[in-house]
Amino acid sequence: MIPFADGPFWEALAVSTGLVALAEIGDKTMLLAVLLAAAWRRPVPILAGILVATVANHAVAAIAGSVLASFAEGAWVKWGIGLTFLAFGAWTLFPDRLEDRPAPKETNWRGIFLTTMAAFFVLEMGDKTQIATAALAVRFEALIPVVIGSTLGMMLANTPAVFLGEKAATRLSLTWIRIAAALGFALTGLVVLFFD
Repeated sequence: MIPFADGPFWEALAVSTGLVALAEIGDKTMLLAVLLAAAWRRPVPILAGILVATVANHAVAAIAGSVLASFAEGAWVKWGIGLTFLAFGAWTLFPDRLEDRPAPKETNWRGIFLTTMAAFFVLEMGDKTQIATAALAVRFEALIPVVIGSTLGMMLANTPAVFLGEKAATRLSLTWIRIAAALGFALTGLVVLFFD
């Protein structure tokens, strides 16, 4: 038998993966991935840095959400979570911008990895995908599948950006992707409010 193979684990994993992947497309951290890929053309240390930063950042967010869930009771929690997801839907419709910055001079594997990891960790603080991870942890009361899912979603969105660099950003219809992400967040909010 597979550990955690019950329905709630897989639901938390799938929803976390899908919502974060859609929300990440066009986000400032994805723009950073494109910028780093264009500057360094070294996908492996960039992706490794993104992975480590995301696991750390989203674990902190999910732990915070799980702690909040353990103290939260009553109908106000359901309304708070539902309205939070509706707010994420609205927030997703507004594209992020990343100021033009010169590419870092570091070019060895370790330097690229550490620079990417630090930049992603800091840039992700307070970002919609981090806040969504905390809200998903509250919603599902499941730390592990939410962290795995939100990390997988980040990697699904950023891996093509790293490998395709700037070409990926010019070929994707970011408007339609933002609309799909906004609808995903809004539907999750409506499910929490009216069907949970």
